Amino acid sequence: MRKTKDNKLKVRILLIIGLAILIIVTVIAFIIRQRNQTQQVSFEELVRNLKGDAAWEDNRPEMAVDLLTPNEYSRPQIETAEITGIVIHYTANPGTTAADNRGYFEGLKDSGLTYASSHFVVGIEGEIIQCIPTTEIAYASNERNGDTISIEVCHPDASGKFTNNTYDSLVELTGWLCGYLGVEPENVIRHYDVTGKLCPLYYVENEKEWIGFKEDVGRWLLNHASIDE
Repeated sequence: MRKTKDNKLKVRILLIIGLAILIIVTVIAFIIRQRNQTQQVSFEELVRNLKGDAAWEDNRPEMAVDLLTPNEYSRPQIETAEITGIVIHYTANPGTTAADNRGYFEGLKDSGLTYASSHFVVGIEGEIIQCIPTTEIAYASNERNGDTISIEVCHPDASGKFTNNTYDSLVELTGWLCGYLGVEPENVIRHYDVTGKLCPLYYVENEKEWIGFKEDVGRWLLNHASIDE
């Protein structure tokens, strides 16, 4: 008889513990959902306020503006539509510099080998070169050329992983562009997300690292701008 009572007590305790765990999980999920919704609203308002703001435009990251010569293969001077996304690429050419890749795009006007370019190139040391104005398309993201800005990123080896200097510059450039162009961080995408191409390779093969990158972009934007600006 005593054993039966003990078993019933154990069952009650387990039920109470299970109910308590369920309540805790539900509360945590609610808090996370509310926080995400609040942050999303903040990003929407933030990028809306920053877009076209002269002070924000003046605070662009340090970069060399070395625009490509207008030509049909890499800078056709076709106007973009409203920008709705930012696309991250990798060069797939380990060890090359930002200047090397800018030079490749420039050389296409003479070689005519292919149609290719990017608005920005971020180098292994963190240097940034702007190749095309954000008001013109680049030949980089296939059917998304018309409404996105492309950033080509250098890397030291075949893994496609960026150096710390490259990563920091990319976060800053991407965060700044989000504010400047009115693009929410959730609309920062990979070339892979457009075509399925393994680009940028490291961030296709390491999904958690890609999620972390986008979170870093969002934090950078929130830390460097105020909704009241």
